[in-house]
Amino acid sequence: MNPEQHPLSGWLSEIRRDFHRHPEIALKEFRTTARIKEILSGLGARLQGLPGLETGAAAVFEGRPGGKTLALRADIDALPMTELNDVPYKSVHEGAAHTCGHDCHTAIMLGVAKQVVESGMLRQLTGRLKFIFQPAEEIVVGARRMIEAGVLENPTVDRILALHMNNELSAGQVGLYRGVSHAHTDSFRLTLRGKGIHGAYPHNGIDPIVAGAHFVAAVQTIVGRNVDPLDSAVISVGMFQAGTAPNIIPDQAQLAGTVRTFKTEVRDLVMRRLQALAESLRPSFQVEVDYRFVPGVPSTINDEAVAADLHAAAVKVLGAENVRYLTPKMGGEDFGLFTQRVPGAFMRLGSANEARGITFQGHSPHWDVDERALPIGVEIMVEAIRAYLG
Repeated sequence: MNPEQHPLSGWLSEIRRDFHRHPEIALKEFRTTARIKEILSGLGARLQGLPGLETGAAAVFEGRPGGKTLALRADIDALPMTELNDVPYKSVHEGAAHTCGHDCHTAIMLGVAKQVVESGMLRQLTGRLKFIFQPAEEIVVGARRMIEAGVLENPTVDRILALHMNNELSAGQVGLYRGVSHAHTDSFRLTLRGKGIHGAYPHNGIDPIVAGAHFVAAVQTIVGRNVDPLDSAVISVGMFQAGTAPNIIPDQAQLAGTVRTFKTEVRDLVMRRLQALAESLRPSFQVEVDYRFVPGVPSTINDEAVAADLHAAAVKVLGAENVRYLTPKMGGEDFGLFTQRVPGAFMRLGSANEARGITFQGHSPHWDVDERALPIGVEIMVEAIRAYLG
């Protein structure tokens, strides 16, 4: 397809740039939500109430009676960072920026709704389309709250699809997954309390820094000596805070880190070993130990049949040479909470353009996309709808 000749090409860019100029961070997406609802209502959608949620939206379009319900999910929140691009649609809000593509996801799914309705396609579908515009993906609480509010019910969702812009792929290319696509994303926090003392007299104190350093070093053995080499796990300590002066042993040290795994049994193993390691510091170093494992979101599992159908839709739009299967990522996505309950699939939509310097990865202050990807995303989703409900 030629995305520049797509009838919604200009509309998609305009909508995307409007969201891009006015980014809103997690759970503050008030303007974004109002704009989404305005467009959906104008297309004749039935808006679904979401008790307890101030942001985010869900809407249903009814085709012919009977059939299944297909849901399409887009995340809508921005990141708490400042954009450094010099573009006409640059964020007008200091400290908030759509530097992960959620503005694009929202525009694409609104474009799908617009095309399905205005082309008359909706009248040819048997079943229902539900559009889910999810807040707070960046702090991985939005999906859970929407599920708790009943977004997968009324009507009950039978299948769910999502996409994400990707600057590892060029515009006009698509990546999909067989099975797992994203990791379990958990974290831990450890506070060690000792006895502060002058650094010249360590024997009169209890050093939490030494205990913490031992923990950091020993953590590296959990994966290397406990996890099957054919499986995958990552444990990274990203925070170690202690002390205020070079000659004072402090009273306490605080550590925090992230845990990434694909398999539930590997996650459980890592959880047990981290707990045991933390507790071992008490008798070994005489420190008080306050350890907490903080559950995150589960891995995203792509249903085999749903992924195959989405692959077929992408091939029909772009040709087989532009569609590939990707290896799983250790990054997290709370879309995994949806795929825990409903068969689903996740697509990476190529959005890079090396000639124009559009190659920065998500969460970079220089992130941008080749907007030719927007109508491509619409067409693939429309084809997937046609194949499932048509």
